[in-house]
Amino acid sequence: MRLAFSTLGLPGRPLAEVVRLAVTHGWSGLELRCAPGEPVHPAMTAEERRAAARTLTGAGITPLALAGYVGIAAPGDDAAPVAELREQLRLAADLGARYVRVFPRGGDGPAAEADRRAARRLAAAADTALALGVRILVETHDSHRGGRDVARLLDLVHHQSAGALWDLMHTRLAGESPVESFAALAPHLGYVQVKDIAGPQDLTPLPLGGGVLPIAGCVRLLPRDCWVSWEYEAPWFPSAAPLPDLLGPGAAFLTAAAG
Repeated sequence: MRLAFSTLGLPGRPLAEVVRLAVTHGWSGLELRCAPGEPVHPAMTAEERRAAARTLTGAGITPLALAGYVGIAAPGDDAAPVAELREQLRLAADLGARYVRVFPRGGDGPAAEADRRAARRLAAAADTALALGVRILVETHDSHRGGRDVARLLDLVHHQSAGALWDLMHTRLAGESPVESFAALAPHLGYVQVKDIAGPQDLTPLPLGGGVLPIAGCVRLLPRDCWVSWEYEAPWFPSAAPLPDLLGPGAAFLTAAAG
């Protein structure tokens, strides 16, 4: 098992600082949050992209994914989300990242319509992704919270450049066991995000192993070479403990959980 963590847990921190923390605490990859105020964003110049790539590779840290916020199933015209996704695919390729994360955001309308919108947009961007060597992963989230929901959407696409990102918290809150989620997502799976919480009514991030999510049951299902990334949602929970102090114990917990 290969370990990454998301820069979401260290909002606004310089990339070099995040890389030092990863190296110090035994993490070999990073999910790079792509958002305003972060060191990684589509407006980066060519030189800024090269410098970021050098920072990562020089430290031996894998840029696992660009964590974008495109709503691939969102109601509305196709042009804007497809253009934004293509821009993020180019940024991912420049940084050496193998994946771009998208959200469903399918809205409250019929699920079949949201699935068709997402499949159409994924198909429109898939050849660009293939040419760049980057894969688009739809996260289990919001309108498509369960593994079965994302798998249903991806079954419409049939393209090697479109896959799934399994967020354990969301599939659990959708009522799926790890076994059920893995069965649905395995044919499409890129990598897995884990986190821990006190329960469905309190999503404040906790140290791994400090809450109720079945992390060990999830990671033991995975292929030995699968990436597992810790997403610590610090920006929305200011009372949460600072992530840097948790990184060492978190890596040890995941290593032990994998058996």
